[in-house]
Amino acid sequence: MGDSTVTPLEGREQALPQPVAAGSRERRFARLRSPRRPRLWFEILLIAVSYWTYSLIRNAVPEQRSEALRNADWIWRMEHHLGLAFEQSVNHAVNSVTWLIVGMNYYYATLHFIITLTVLVWLYRSHPGRYAATRLVLFATTAVALVGYYFYPLAPPRLLTGGHFVDTVMVHQTWGSMASGDLKHMSNQYAAMPSMHIGWSLWCGLTIFALAKLPWVRILGLLYPAATLLVIVATANHFWLDAVGGIICLAFGFTVAALWYGTLPYALPRAVPARGRGGPLLPTKA
Repeated sequence: MGDSTVTPLEGREQALPQPVAAGSRERRFARLRSPRRPRLWFEILLIAVSYWTYSLIRNAVPEQRSEALRNADWIWRMEHHLGLAFEQSVNHAVNSVTWLIVGMNYYYATLHFIITLTVLVWLYRSHPGRYAATRLVLFATTAVALVGYYFYPLAPPRLLTGGHFVDTVMVHQTWGSMASGDLKHMSNQYAAMPSMHIGWSLWCGLTIFALAKLPWVRILGLLYPAATLLVIVATANHFWLDAVGGIICLAFGFTVAALWYGTLPYALPRAVPARGRGGPLLPTKA
């Protein structure tokens, strides 16, 4: 008889396709990175637990008063050296207009929650394909901010020794800051760097500008972080350099999302791509 065509036992491993397991892992990884339709109950739970965890960790960071005041003095001197120490002038000027500063106190206390949640809901309803990636930017931004709070305690300008800033919440008896008045024991007063008021508002503004259709809505999106910068300075809750810290954290958040999804969140399809039967996600129009 001729040569046997049966594969010897010792050669069977070589005869089997080796890339199958690797390909399966790659497909699983690709599915994890692909946009999926968000589930409402999961998103509500995730956001609630994440914010609770963020607040817990932020407020658990030791309130290192002496170091926080030294850091505030250093930043104030640095801004004078740069010729950009304008916080005190803005604080005093706006404080002289009672209705304006009271409005800013309430703006500071509420809008960063209201608008951020509103944008998340809008993304969930109108841009489900971009929702998870854009939410990842916000979460990564907030997570890295905790590192700043831990390693760089910083007192806000209103607590600066000899800074002559006006604590507008105390003076006007408004509920405008969790770190002023009777509420100061509920929040770490020395977690001012970076400013998440700026990090969150800029995230909202860029998202609205990139995805909204109406021109006037897009303009409002850009005005929102600019107004927030004015508010955090006028109420003496932050130095402008805290805002720079918030911008750096947001840049980190966008980098994380871009590396995970392979592109910026706004470049993903608006709708969740459809899946082929047993196959990968199929592209859809934006």
